[in-house]
Amino acid sequence: MLEHGGRLLRAARTYGIAAEDWLDLSTGISPFAWPVLPIPDSAWARLPDDDDGLVEAAQAYYAAPQLLPIAGSQAAIQALPLLRPMSRVGVISPGYNEHAHAWRRAGHQVSELAAAELLARIDDLDVAVLIHPNNPGGERFDQATLLSCHARLAARGGWLIVDEAFMDATPDDSLCSHSTNEGLIVLRSVGKFFGMAGARAGFICASAGLLAAIRERLGPWTISGPARYALRHALADVAWHAQARARLKACSARLARLLTKHDIAPDAGCAFFQWWRNNRAGEVHRALAMQGILTRLFYHPYSLRFGLPENDAAFVRLDAALARCE
Repeated sequence: MLEHGGRLLRAARTYGIAAEDWLDLSTGISPFAWPVLPIPDSAWARLPDDDDGLVEAAQAYYAAPQLLPIAGSQAAIQALPLLRPMSRVGVISPGYNEHAHAWRRAGHQVSELAAAELLARIDDLDVAVLIHPNNPGGERFDQATLLSCHARLAARGGWLIVDEAFMDATPDDSLCSHSTNEGLIVLRSVGKFFGMAGARAGFICASAGLLAAIRERLGPWTISGPARYALRHALADVAWHAQARARLKACSARLARLLTKHDIAPDAGCAFFQWWRNNRAGEVHRALAMQGILTRLFYHPYSLRFGLPENDAAFVRLDAALARCE
């Protein structure tokens, strides 16, 4: 399997620092989690019920005419390549590496391309995979450009897949409302914005036929009853959504200022993380880890992604640790 952020226990063993003593900035998960309600006993005792209101809550939250709950966007990433004949697939790079991995493993011809090159070569592809905003590169795309790319792909039976795992802070940029168009597939995750990565839940927004094919492949009960109960309430908590968006944007801007202060000016980022591309990335990653601060190190290109510190104390700790790295 591929490497991901969040391997805190492994870092604890490697550096001899107890897990509870770490500041984990290695993921793009919001540190400001939605306050999960007590789960009723019935959610544990019964099989999950498709008619529990989760789909309707998700449709309202994402402004999506139709969607399917799935076990995190990872479930769709692994299933979608199995629903097409051999295709020419362009995947944004650098980006979430599970996309290219899944298409390549299923036998497709995969090209990993920088955002501008991917858009320029859209007519040479059968499938284009974008992450918006991109992780870790932070690229953003206007809707008109994406819809034009989709139209050109769909005209020849192709797909545009847009992974919107980090879109929740800027919902007006989402393509979910257009996802009934054949060949447009939008993936959403609840783990990042709601801080509920452990629920392993997400949604795929697409045409009815494609959703039926995905449902058939994944089978029943893709999300547990307790997770469905919590998500239904989280998706409907409009006041919390607004508060969380403002808090994420402010925290990310504060992080960018702090990194710049220590000559680690971010090359890109979004409301959930900041990304620094530099040959010193490995050196800084190790120096921080020796102080109990975990970041995400990338090798292609050599870079670091910093997640958001959760409070003032965490910012003070990161500030002091970065000073020792200079």
